[in-house]
Amino acid sequence: MVERVADLDLVFGSLAHPVRRDILRRGARERLTVGEMARSYDLSFAAVSKHIKILERARLVTKRRRGREQVVELSRDAFIGAADYLKEYEQLWNSRFDRLERYLAVLPKWGGKPD
Repeated sequence: MVERVADLDLVFGSLAHPVRRDILRRGARERLTVGEMARSYDLSFAAVSKHIKILERARLVTKRRRGREQVVELSRDAFIGAADYLKEYEQLWNSRFDRLERYLAVLPKWGGKPD
């Protein structure tokens, strides 16, 4: 359980930065090298590389060598863990909305002329 919480902390912490979310968005569309990613931002190569390292630490991406370049790829497992965590809350809220809907269905309907 503690390991799962630590993993989720890394995942959600890494998603807190807009550049890292954008890196993931770009990586979902196509495999890009670190250099290609860096050219997409008004940041230094080193800064983008640090963002990618944070995503790697959270296991949201992996890097693999292609010649002299490193290709950034999304990694499925961390996304599944985060989705499972959020699913618990989705079920909670769906249950609450269902109860609210049932409650509202038994209330008198408004719409007539006021007394």
